[in-house]
Amino acid sequence: MYGECGKNPPPETAPANPLSPYGVTKHTTEVYLHYYAATYGLKYLVFRYGNVYGPRQDPQGEAGVVAIFIQRIESGAEINIFGNGEQLRDYVFVGDVVRANLQGLKKGINTIFNIGTQKASSVNTLFDELAAITGYQQKAVYKPPRLGELQKSFLNTVKAKKILGWQATVDFKEGLVKTVEYFKSRQET
Repeated sequence: MYGECGKNPPPETAPANPLSPYGVTKHTTEVYLHYYAATYGLKYLVFRYGNVYGPRQDPQGEAGVVAIFIQRIESGAEINIFGNGEQLRDYVFVGDVVRANLQGLKKGINTIFNIGTQKASSVNTLFDELAAITGYQQKAVYKPPRLGELQKSFLNTVKAKKILGWQATVDFKEGLVKTVEYFKSRQET
C-alpha cells in the first residue's frame, strides 16, 4: 500500500503509493469502500496486513514465503532467494492477526488499521532462522531480483494499539517454530 518504506514504518495516514498491481487493487477497494460508506452508509473495516505467516499457510503459488521455505526444507529441496535477500518485511504471526480481527469487530467502524509488528526482518534472516530451527544444511540459491519487488515494507501499528488495544505478541522466531511444528505434524499424519 505504501510503496517503499523509509526509516520509520508508515502510519495509516501516510500517502498510498502502491507499486504493484496487487497493491493497486487493494487501494482501489479502499476507495470504493469510502465511496459506498459516504453514499449508502456502508460500514466497513480495513486491515492493512504485513506479511502474515503461520500454521495452515498454503505453500503453493506466489504468496507465503515462510510456508514455501518450510515446505522446500522439509522435502530437501533448494531454497531460492531472489535478489540479495536483504529485502525487509514485517512478518506477523497469524494468531496475532486473528486477535486483531476479533478486536476490530468490537471497536473498528469505517476506519483503516495497519496490522504488523513494526519490525522489519530480511529474507536472509528468515532463511537463517528456519535453517537453525530445522537443521537444514544447504545454502540458499540466489536468483536475479524480481522486477518491482519492494526492498523495505513494514507497518506502524500505533493506531491499532490505541484504538483496538491490540499489538503483536508472538515473537518472529517463536512464530516460525510454531509454523515448522505444524508442517512437521502434517507430514506425520
